[in-house]
Amino acid sequence: MPITRRLVAAGLPLMGLLLAPSLALAEAAPAFTAVDVDGKTRSLSEFKGKVVVLEWVNEGCPYVRKHYSGNMQGLQQAATANGVVWLTVASSAPGKQGYFPDGAAAKTWMNAKGAKPTALLLDSQGTVATAYKAKTTPHMFVIDRDGQIVYEGAIDDTPSAKVEDLKTARNYVAAALNDVKAGRKVAVAYSQPYGCSVKYKDA
Repeated sequence: MPITRRLVAAGLPLMGLLLAPSLALAEAAPAFTAVDVDGKTRSLSEFKGKVVVLEWVNEGCPYVRKHYSGNMQGLQQAATANGVVWLTVASSAPGKQGYFPDGAAAKTWMNAKGAKPTALLLDSQGTVATAYKAKTTPHMFVIDRDGQIVYEGAIDDTPSAKVEDLKTARNYVAAALNDVKAGRKVAVAYSQPYGCSVKYKDA
C-alpha cells in the first residue's frame, strides 16, 4: 500500500514530506478579509507596509500543542515586539478538530495558552486557507513590507510532536524574520510544512 494511503488509513497526520509547494515565492501575498475573535473585520491590506506572519492553528493537533508549550508564544511575543504583525488563523470547519464556534471560545483558548498574536482570525469556511493553500497546522508564511511572500512552510526543521525536540530544532520562521529585519534575502525561503492536515469543511 502506498505510504499516503497507509498514513490516512492509520489516521495519522500528514507530514510535510508528502506535500508539494503551495504558492510561488516572491509573489504577492493573496488578499483576504476575515473576522477576528473580537468580531472586528481584518484584512491584509490593513497592514500594508508591515511584515506579517500567518500561522495556521488547530488547538487539538499534537504538533500545535507541542509548539504551544511555550515556543509559539515566545515567537509571537518577540516578533510583535519588533513591529511584526502576527495573524493566527483558525480554519477548522464546524464539527472538526480545532473548530472554534465563536470568538469567545477562541479567546478563552488564547488566554489559557498565553498566546500573543496581533489577532486570531476565524476562518471556519476555509476562505483564507484556500487562498494560501494552507495544508497543515502549523503552516507558516512570512510576508515582507512589499507584500511579497518571502517564506512559506514549516515552523522548524524537526517534524515531530515531541516537546523535547524544540531544544535542537532550527526555527525557520525566526530565521526568516531576522533576514527580513537585516534587509537580507531570506536564506531558507521554503520548507515542507508538517503537522495535522487543515480541517477543511469538504475534506
